[in-house]
Amino acid sequence: MPDFTATLHALLATPLDWGGALTPGASLNVGLVLALLLVAFVAGLIDAIAGGGGLLVLPALLLAGFQPASALAVNKLQAAFGSGSATFAFTRARLIDWRATAPMFALAAAGAVAGALLVSVLPTGFLRLLMPPMLVAIALYMGFAGRPSDDDREHRISPAVFAGVVAPAIGFYDGVFGPGTGSLLMMAFVGLLGLGVVRATGRAKALNFASNAGALAILALTQAIAWPLGLLMGVCAWSGARIGAHLAIRNGAKLIRPLLVIACCAMALRLFLDPAGPWRSLLH
Repeated sequence: MPDFTATLHALLATPLDWGGALTPGASLNVGLVLALLLVAFVAGLIDAIAGGGGLLVLPALLLAGFQPASALAVNKLQAAFGSGSATFAFTRARLIDWRATAPMFALAAAGAVAGALLVSVLPTGFLRLLMPPMLVAIALYMGFAGRPSDDDREHRISPAVFAGVVAPAIGFYDGVFGPGTGSLLMMAFVGLLGLGVVRATGRAKALNFASNAGALAILALTQAIAWPLGLLMGVCAWSGARIGAHLAIRNGAKLIRPLLVIACCAMALRLFLDPAGPWRSLLH
């Protein structure tokens, strides 16, 4: 037993290095990779139900030692699997009207491309400074946003205005930062187009997949991506999203949102106090 324990410990502590994707001097080990895979699975499940899975994945990648832009890229890679899985499930359940959704899908992807192009020219220090307060802001939004009903209501703006303004704007946000995009889209579909929560979640997943794919296409060309890790996390996110989508279709979100807000605030606090981050020096 001692030999097995020592072997397991040595295996979990084996260093893995992805070059430019990590901050100087940082390296991952097998144990940390397994933890990131678990985070991706949970995030995929949460994202399919309530949105905001990136609020778990992005801070986890930053705390693991990834450069901010590379963390965004890996997050987009795994998120594309999760949002794609959820979109497939909602499509099979006939909860996405693709004739109405297709223009929004295309414009959300275009907005994400523009946002990702901006990320490629932003300095790393700026991203590290920006991310913790944005995490807190999105967590506060998710915590205080009212629970929508499942009944369709009168829309406040036309689908054309939604496609031309709201979809690319939220897509742009997803390309620049991303966490909470699914929740923002769901709330927009409910509050502006009057959709019930389940149908709104289905369309939100479709547009989230579009923005993930659009941003990933640019980040893959401009940033260092740990492809093996991102693909493994993607498989875990896909699996979690399949379960989450079925739960959302049946029950909707009840406990996920408060748990997500608590976890997000805890990790944002950790980023604020990170000795290697810019906020630690500003707070002292």
